[in-house]
Amino acid sequence: MLTVLLATKNRIQILLEVLESYCKLAAPASGWKLVIVDNGSTDGTFDIVCRFATRLPLHVIREPKQGKNSALNKGIELAEGDLIVLTDDDAFPSPDWLVQLRKVADEQVDYSIFGGVVKPHWEISPPSWAQWIDLGPTFTVTDPTLEEGPIEAHHVFGPNMAIRMSTFQAGARFDSTIGPNGSNYAMGSETELVLRLASQGHKAWHAKDAVVGHYIRREQLDLHWVFQRGVRFGRGQYRLYRQREDANVWSIFGIPIYLFRRALKQAVLAGFDRIFLDKKSYIGARWRLNVLIGQMIEAGNVNAGRKMSRSSHPELAVQSPLREPHSLSSEQHNDNQLT
Repeated sequence: MLTVLLATKNRIQILLEVLESYCKLAAPASGWKLVIVDNGSTDGTFDIVCRFATRLPLHVIREPKQGKNSALNKGIELAEGDLIVLTDDDAFPSPDWLVQLRKVADEQVDYSIFGGVVKPHWEISPPSWAQWIDLGPTFTVTDPTLEEGPIEAHHVFGPNMAIRMSTFQAGARFDSTIGPNGSNYAMGSETELVLRLASQGHKAWHAKDAVVGHYIRREQLDLHWVFQRGVRFGRGQYRLYRQREDANVWSIFGIPIYLFRRALKQAVLAGFDRIFLDKKSYIGARWRLNVLIGQMIEAGNVNAGRKMSRSSHPELAVQSPLREPHSLSSEQHNDNQLT
């Protein structure tokens, strides 16, 4: 048996469409259960979703503590079986989604983490500039060149992933200090967990035949939204990959000086590209600038947290998040964006 787990808040219309697609799923032979955690909705989500209980193996619960990871941790308590399938409330599964994940998990017994394919599910036709942006960090779409087989954990994306129950039985939980919580947060909810598990020796597998479509809303097809996404992405990148190595570098108010230099360079490039009406280059430079701004914001937040911890608990050392040894460094990743 496996459990599908998702958190939701005030997105009842799209969630209802997603649940209709769940009603068309082929059930794995060992059975399945769906756990939905209502994270403080005010749009009637709980009562409306409960109506699907006659059509789906559904269990709906409430978690008033805000934050997607807090909701997921609550839902883990109700999970059954040997596999937890994690997804989003705006991810549309292919009919054989669970069958494919079940098949891979049964065949690849040496692997604990499984990532499926996430394709874009556009509400409207994307604008021409969408071809110039990296759909991965922008819209949580997986790399279409990934082949079936072992992958680095950072290639596993939240809308379509599965983790063996044994890891949660051993105490693994989501870090509630990262990931969606309001509109101002550091991205990296599921990534933080899988990197942590990978550092403990758990291996990841890409399941190419397990496919979902991630809904991309009309309002997300706006460059202002995309650039703000870059800030959140940068914050997460700093938390996940940079925090430890920047602990002893030259900084101003805890923000490494090299980030100021790189941000200035990208600001100049973005300015020139805008003046000369090179939209493709401008979008790339502006994205990289906003990612750097996000890193600077998070570096300042981390520094403030260290100071608070030292003043409140001088006997304790502040822990740093894990660095995934085989992933691109933040600098390398940023330099490759939109080129």
